[in-house]
Amino acid sequence: MQVTERFLKYVSFDTTSSETSDTVPTTAHQKELGRYLADELARLGLENAHMDQLGYVYAVLPATPGQEHVPALGLISHMDTSPAVSGADIHPQIVIYQGGDLPLAKTGCLRVKDFPFLSRYVGQQLIVTDGTTLLGADDKAGVAEIVTACEYLLAHPEVPHRTIAVCFTPDEEVGKGADHFDPAKFPAKAAYTVDGGELGEIEYENFNAAAVTLTVHGVNIHPGSAKDKMKNAVLMAHQFISLLPEAETPAHTEGYEGFYHVTDVSGNETEVVLHAIIRDHDREKFEARKTFVENAVRYLNGLWGEGSFRLELKDSYYNMKEKLLPHMELIDNACAAMRAVGVEPEIVPIRGGTDGARLSWERDIPCPNLCTGGANFHGVHEFVPVASMEKMVQVLVELVRC
Repeated sequence: MQVTERFLKYVSFDTTSSETSDTVPTTAHQKELGRYLADELARLGLENAHMDQLGYVYAVLPATPGQEHVPALGLISHMDTSPAVSGADIHPQIVIYQGGDLPLAKTGCLRVKDFPFLSRYVGQQLIVTDGTTLLGADDKAGVAEIVTACEYLLAHPEVPHRTIAVCFTPDEEVGKGADHFDPAKFPAKAAYTVDGGELGEIEYENFNAAAVTLTVHGVNIHPGSAKDKMKNAVLMAHQFISLLPEAETPAHTEGYEGFYHVTDVSGNETEVVLHAIIRDHDREKFEARKTFVENAVRYLNGLWGEGSFRLELKDSYYNMKEKLLPHMELIDNACAAMRAVGVEPEIVPIRGGTDGARLSWERDIPCPNLCTGGANFHGVHEFVPVASMEKMVQVLVELVRC
């Protein structure tokens, strides 16, 4: 099966994860794709292909004869899609991009003024959404590329390769993809996540990340008699937001620049709950950002009374660079594999996180991130070029070749 056909099959499964669920996985329908993948890997001939009770899919492709001594290498992608935009009833479209604005089938379009990098794809086949859902290339493109690379190696036993450990995780999009990863089922001490963006990108640096939950307690009095009595929690929450540096938001930062990002606010005059995230590649700056938020809350409690603002601040993940620096051969090997198939590698920082960051820190499995070829993830403008997915299959085959 070609990687495109496989990808289109996978995106027919709704695997949206949930930020509010406490189940594992956070949505039961993720297991539907997990069961399909486990069966597919078993049919292809991988060993011990199965989905565990928590929705993680594992399988092993044994080394070719004579290469059993070479250390195993892991390939990991996640099955879930972001809850930011609907991942149900996806209707992908394959178009040949002729340049200019690209209308989507039902609503909206990819506008060159918004996405000037589209010019790189003139003449290529693009898989796009119909404008009503995300596409799911994050990260079903990665899943499809890994499975297709394994299928190729099984069909070409003349290509010598090491043992390959495969894992497909649920719930990566809500920060839980590594929570229940089982190293006993994964015979590799080093791995790659295939979960990045445009073709050529290699990433071994990611944000340090923290999550903010701020509960604001107000006092609601009838507005007709509220003078000197009402404490409007909505306005109090706005005051907290106003203290955050205006230029240090996602809309004003790039590259290695960190940010504060208010993700949602809900409530009324009596109580407001605000969620935000803190991000920075530099650990010292990251700690300073957390201290800034703590000081802002302390200041506001001084104004409004102790307990008016209750802060919960929790670290989410850390920059995997520290764990990757002793294993830079993983980066060198990825660069060499790309160049071998005509792709120029570009090392870039991740403005986010991956399962690999947590696996690097928590499981001592150094795990840089490779591109899938897709772009504009988590939205209705998501797309992936067919040629990029095909090229990434070649990259993965080169990467495991002995």
